[in-house]
Amino acid sequence: MDNELSEIYAFMSGIAPFEQAPIELVAKLVSHFSIKYITQGQSLPLNANNAQAPCFYIVRKGALSYVKTSLQSTELIGKYGEGDICTVFGYPEKYADIAVTADEDCLLYCIEKQALLNCVIDTPDIGEFFERSAEERLKHQVSTLHKQATVDATLANTGIDQLYQSPAATIAVSCTIREAAEKMTALGFSCLVVVNDLQAVCGIVTDKDFRRRCIAQGIAPSEPISAIMTENITTMDVRSTAFNALITMTSQHIHHLPITDQGQLCGMLTITDLMYFAEQNAISLTSQIHKSSSVDELVALSQLIPKLQIRMAKLGIPAEQVGKSISAITMAVTIRLIEIAEQLYGAAPVPFAWVAAGSQARQEQLAQSDQDNGLIIDNSMRAEHAPWFEKLATFVCDGLAKCGFVYCPGEIMATNPKWRTTQAKWQQYFNQWITTPDPNALLQCSVFFDLATIYGDTQLLAGIQQQNISSTQGASLFIAHLSRNALQFKPPLGFFRDFVLVSNGDNKKTLDLKHNGIAPIVDLARIYALQQGITAVNTIERLRQAAGTPAITQASADNLIDAFEFLTTLRLNHQANRLNAGQKADNYLSPTELSKLEREHLKDAFKVIKTLQDNRQAVY
Repeated sequence: MDNELSEIYAFMSGIAPFEQAPIELVAKLVSHFSIKYITQGQSLPLNANNAQAPCFYIVRKGALSYVKTSLQSTELIGKYGEGDICTVFGYPEKYADIAVTADEDCLLYCIEKQALLNCVIDTPDIGEFFERSAEERLKHQVSTLHKQATVDATLANTGIDQLYQSPAATIAVSCTIREAAEKMTALGFSCLVVVNDLQAVCGIVTDKDFRRRCIAQGIAPSEPISAIMTENITTMDVRSTAFNALITMTSQHIHHLPITDQGQLCGMLTITDLMYFAEQNAISLTSQIHKSSSVDELVALSQLIPKLQIRMAKLGIPAEQVGKSISAITMAVTIRLIEIAEQLYGAAPVPFAWVAAGSQARQEQLAQSDQDNGLIIDNSMRAEHAPWFEKLATFVCDGLAKCGFVYCPGEIMATNPKWRTTQAKWQQYFNQWITTPDPNALLQCSVFFDLATIYGDTQLLAGIQQQNISSTQGASLFIAHLSRNALQFKPPLGFFRDFVLVSNGDNKKTLDLKHNGIAPIVDLARIYALQQGITAVNTIERLRQAAGTPAITQASADNLIDAFEFLTTLRLNHQANRLNAGQKADNYLSPTELSKLEREHLKDAFKVIKTLQDNRQAVY
């Protein structure tokens, strides 16, 4: 590269959007540049009658005025200075009323639009940058910041002083490893700050240090704690924000951050403190949803749900808590849609309950889930009331679809007249499923044994569930059919505990975490609950309440809970990675995404499921 091109390259590498671009891309772009000189007062484009091909100009030196002209007036829109990019002449049809004039002598770099787009075809972010004017880019950025502020509000605006634990637990540097372990055990803490006789901080010792530096290296417990502590630790002033603490802890891969006040130790902040506080992001979003006045506003807010899932996953918030947070947001969106519908169509003619089924009812929903819902209507409903409920169902289900909750492929929605009916008819459905069970029908309807009222008269569903619980406990044929159906999805383990991967289609060579891992546990937990008269619908809560009953032992329930939490965490992180990459969330995980240890844990989780399924099969 000659000196002139090297100078251009150095300049381009320092301006947006090229500062983060690969060096090869910048060099390729520079090779397409031509250099233009324009004197004060001269207008662009440089060719008469706009005859030149669409192009972009980058100001190297000088200044340009950017004005909008009409028959009545000329309006100054803005100025271009050194490093600014003039995109007007890349889209002449869009900016026909725009004129650009040199305020002083200028040196410009010019590149034809098509040449640039050809170069950046694999870097769409750069292409999008050029498709927007400076004003459009600013508007887009402000909009992005507003959205991000909704997600980050609690961490960005909250001081550490509202989160840290005080006082910090300390131990003298002269104490032994054994004494430190005993103190941590007695306090139930995962770390201690090591101090000297003057109470100055010398270091920190954590659970990890005992494993990695003491036990693994064979250091005797009688040695001083200084032998395994971490020195030169990072601290943070109490006046900092929780967001700064999060960035510090994440970037340095630490889970404990001592907090100081004017240099003196005053407390301890853990990553767990931040994790649970960050859940209030969901509260902030839910609050805005309740204040929305239109479907368009709900759609805009719902677009933040994947971002929230990504952020919660990065924070390490348990999948159970993420599921509850996102289910709560879905519930808020549904309620607001119903309220808007009531404003449009008037009050309901008779009482009703909008119910959710499946993962939303179990509070296990993640971003981009499909809909499962229905309407239970009071038995006083008459034929003339039907159109009102049909309009309600259509409005809400269409609204949910616009908000990213796709229509149920099996039509388990309130728009289906079968699932938009009276309490008596619903009870008739359940009575038939329980007393004269049909295996094929149960495959479709098992989701209705996971129901929760989202809006309306809660007694409509409560009455049905109360009768169902009393009926299912002694319905051995119903439980047997439900059990056999639950065994259709097997964990993907083959001989020698190798994974059995999806063999064809778009998801070839992946594991279906949902159908072959999570769904079998959900099915087993549902069966235990129905068998034991347990009203809970959340999977973990069902397993906890069923533990120690004739349906499942305490140990087996604990194992299933562990397997469920591990699988849902893998699923959460996998989906967060896909969402972060701009892809649609799915449940198909390639084993290559996992470490060797994670693959072993996954095999253990599948083995737990298989054992419980085999036990169930032996009984039924």
